[in-house]
Amino acid sequence: MAPALPSAYLISGPESVLAERALAHTVHEITVAEPDAEVVRMYAAAYAPGDLGVHASPSLFGGQKVLVVHDADEGSDELIRDLVEVLPAATAGDVRLVVLHKGGPRGKRATDALRAAGARVIDAPAMKSDKDKADFAAHEFRAGGRKATSGAVQALVEAVGRDVRELAAACQQLIADTTGVIDESVVLTYHGGKVEATGFRVADAAMTGDTGEALRLLRHAIAVGVDPVPIVAVLAGQLRQLVKVGSAGRGRSAELARELGMAPWQVDKARRLLSGWSAEALGRCISAVAAADAEVKGGGRDPVYAVERAILTITTEHGAS
Repeated sequence: MAPALPSAYLISGPESVLAERALAHTVHEITVAEPDAEVVRMYAAAYAPGDLGVHASPSLFGGQKVLVVHDADEGSDELIRDLVEVLPAATAGDVRLVVLHKGGPRGKRATDALRAAGARVIDAPAMKSDKDKADFAAHEFRAGGRKATSGAVQALVEAVGRDVRELAAACQQLIADTTGVIDESVVLTYHGGKVEATGFRVADAAMTGDTGEALRLLRHAIAVGVDPVPIVAVLAGQLRQLVKVGSAGRGRSAELARELGMAPWQVDKARRLLSGWSAEALGRCISAVAAADAEVKGGGRDPVYAVERAILTITTEHGAS
């Protein structure tokens, strides 16, 4: 016998792709078990006081109701009050309540009540770091029954990782349109232009001391519309990774990755790059990139020149003692 479904669900977190998937799975799970269930969707921005109570009332014709409340974190005091008041009906089995809340203090009274009532909590955490996005992409490929190399995952994150929804779509495209192992060459076939134009490629060239290639890639990135701000952010991020890995000592990549909040391939990459760097040179580069960061965010007249100057500092310092 299948386990009984919860009466209430809380989908909590700001990542819209994960929240939408969790909602779709939840509604599907309920409607498969209860094919006659009526799904009623309510949105915080258009909520009228008392709507929840009206929909939670027993129908003359009977049948289960599934009340889905979107954006509870943006809800009025009346919505939060009604959510709390409807909970007993849900726990009594008259309705099923599904609440989406992106996080933050607003609406916390309702989320606390849902947790206290034993709601099933499904997390949709923000994916901000490259490691989070790489883990997400790797999971997408595994879920699609496909093997992808770490290089392919890295290249795809570099190409489209600024937007999780675009990253998810890119994974699904590769799963649908290709066969065999998805490696870096496959990703480059589909997203080569974007990969070449990203700050990651600029940073890779700079960190190995290749001045000409780093400047060429920078100008190409700017020409196709890449903003200088994320390029500087990538430069800063790669320098910080070199410092973190260099300070961490020896150990297995997977263990260090967990300790440092990085992906194993990032640890391996940093280790390869460290042979050309001294601690003093890294310190000077971090100062130069910090100055460029201030300029590209409004403190300077020519953001592109500020990035070029930072790149020249990095390539000059590479190999210096």
